[in-house]
Amino acid sequence: MQTIDHGSHGDIREAVRALCADFPAEYHRKVDEARGYPEKFVDALTKAGWMAALIPEEYGGSGLGLTEASVIMEEINRSGGNSGACHGQMYNMNTLVRHGSQAQREKYLPRIATGELRLQSMGVTEPTAGTDTTRIKTTAIRKGDRYVINGQKVWISRVQHSDLMILLARTTPLDQVAKKSEGMSIFLVDLHEAQKKGLSVRPILNMVNHETNELFFDDLEIPVENLIGEEGKGFKYIMTGLNAERALIAAECIGDGYWFIDKVTAYTKERQVFGRPIGQNQGVQFPIAESFIEVEAANLMRYEACRLYDAGEPCGAQANMAKYLAAKASWEAANACIQFHGGFGFAAEYDVERKFRETRLYQVAPISTNLILSYVAEHILGLPRSF
Repeated sequence: MQTIDHGSHGDIREAVRALCADFPAEYHRKVDEARGYPEKFVDALTKAGWMAALIPEEYGGSGLGLTEASVIMEEINRSGGNSGACHGQMYNMNTLVRHGSQAQREKYLPRIATGELRLQSMGVTEPTAGTDTTRIKTTAIRKGDRYVINGQKVWISRVQHSDLMILLARTTPLDQVAKKSEGMSIFLVDLHEAQKKGLSVRPILNMVNHETNELFFDDLEIPVENLIGEEGKGFKYIMTGLNAERALIAAECIGDGYWFIDKVTAYTKERQVFGRPIGQNQGVQFPIAESFIEVEAANLMRYEACRLYDAGEPCGAQANMAKYLAAKASWEAANACIQFHGGFGFAAEYDVERKFRETRLYQVAPISTNLILSYVAEHILGLPRSF
């Protein structure tokens, strides 16, 4: 399939594709069937240095930007894999690199770069707060040289396959801050130690093979030095990671979109019904062509969001719009793909149903479509705040 050339990242694309070729569809299908974690695949990405893309070179990383990281994630999904198993290390990394202390960077980044440690998890969402992050109830109360954490988180990914987690908690009660976005702080949590001292993890089985959990904090004590940045400014810091996450998710959806289009284009050229390939029919051609157009358009917004992020400029609008466009485009491509495969689209051996389930997630998470529309309406168009 011909695509528009949006950037000169050919070397990265070729190298990631070569690695992914060692983990064909059968590998990912078996992992999905077993509800397993692609350990060998993630280890291979780590050993090749791709999981250290955003770590500065002085700490053993590649020192690449979000643009390059997004290309890596895109290629994983375009090759038939699922970046959801490992993308947390990408967007979490920027939070630590940009806001962590020198001591924290020296302590953790080299070990993350080598794969000795995994920073794959971010604890933000709560059962009663959801996307209304400012109303989280998890608290971190300082007592001497410790913070004592109590509360609950839900839909927290990759906890069971991470060593470290970035955690958002309230350090000042909501009724004691001038702005509701103030009074929250972020911490680096050693997950292995925490599970011995007050953290309980309950896995949540779901439609997609995506390891996600409910967390319970019961007087969990963590050292003061695990605070990232200044106390009370955690919401601002976490947005660094969330904007990166949205741009990366957009890239993954673009990878999915291209995968579906490649798959359905090849199939409809070959599949004969009534003595002609079904791809000859405009009723089949047009939905595929429309999906391709929308994926290409989303791709442009993804690159713009990444460009602004890498330049240190505000990119909230672009990151949100990129995620919206890409998730929509990939879902429409998925629908066309499963529709025109007919019954075979539902057969596990074709991989369409697996990728169909995986890409559906991004209409809901990491931020729902309606929340993005609300953001654009209020912050860009200046319409009255609706909530």
